[in-house]
Amino acid sequence: MDTSTALTSSQPHAGKAPIDADAVIIGAGPVGLFQVFELGLLEIKAHVIDSLPAVGGQCVELYPDKPIYDIPAVPVCTGQELTDNLLKQIEPFGPTFHLGQEVTLVERRDDGRFNVETSTGTRFITKTIFIAAGVGSFQPRTIKVDGIDQFDNTQLFYRVKDPVQFHGKNLVICGGGDSALDWALNMVGKAESVVLLHRRDEFRAAPASVAKMKELCENFEMQLLIGQVTGFETQEEKLAGIKVTGPDGVTRRLPLDNLLVFFGLSPKLGPIAEWGLDIERKQLKVVSTEKFETNVPGIFAVGDINTYPGKKKLILSGFHEAALAAFGAAPYIFPDKKIHMQYTTTSPKLHKILGVESPVFD
Repeated sequence: MDTSTALTSSQPHAGKAPIDADAVIIGAGPVGLFQVFELGLLEIKAHVIDSLPAVGGQCVELYPDKPIYDIPAVPVCTGQELTDNLLKQIEPFGPTFHLGQEVTLVERRDDGRFNVETSTGTRFITKTIFIAAGVGSFQPRTIKVDGIDQFDNTQLFYRVKDPVQFHGKNLVICGGGDSALDWALNMVGKAESVVLLHRRDEFRAAPASVAKMKELCENFEMQLLIGQVTGFETQEEKLAGIKVTGPDGVTRRLPLDNLLVFFGLSPKLGPIAEWGLDIERKQLKVVSTEKFETNVPGIFAVGDINTYPGKKKLILSGFHEAALAAFGAAPYIFPDKKIHMQYTTTSPKLHKILGVESPVFD
């Protein structure tokens, strides 16, 4: 599915009549996309809202090329490949995406439905809401050096969308977690030089990655520097180098072409915290694991945004939650209809919905 088609709305909707919806999904990451699929099997059309300009959530925004190994029946795929396959899977259900806008208002109506409004003025009247917002509205933690933000997305980067642009460049990569180590290791042999800069000599990354990094340093294929960025230098209005102050108090100049910073995410629930939902440690509590409904009837929470006893933050778990949430929501949308469990393998009705031919068994 090409989300730049008519199925995508990122234009201001102020002044227009509210969109009448059965289901609004907040979050277009993998779990939000699979929620579209599970609702679609029950003949429920979904509108999907996301603050990011493209679908895929964290998988695409921060780790598009990072391999994922725990999707059932898929030995390995990248975050981008997972997103692309989910988009293909939900094509039959024609969801409408409203990207580049944040949900700012959720309120219960007298008729039991919800008013929903976004930062661009798009309004909905919906019977159900599915919050699949991951860690909430997230932003990478930025480097705290006055004035360096003028180089954002030209020489200073907090995410890697096109690794090729860094090939042949002198790179300084800041951070001590998995993202910093992964990209440092990835760029060795492709970049002209790689310097990993971390404030201390202890790392949060996987031990195997740390061991590999130290091996490469010993072989002079990359360099590890302990210290913090305390300033920068320019040449012809471009970032030419950074000033690094080490544990010994000495400040050294480090020339570079590009600075990649991976200090992790700063998750914020944002307006979600104001919707009357039970919250525990910035996560939404669900009443039961039977349907993953919050304390507000008609509002469901799936994926990393929710919490319950035994919760595991896995994409696999989010897919399971999305399936049960869809069945839990069906009575709100079809109050007079009995929902029967059907299987995509054998149900002619589901085959019709999916646009596939029913198999003939001997």
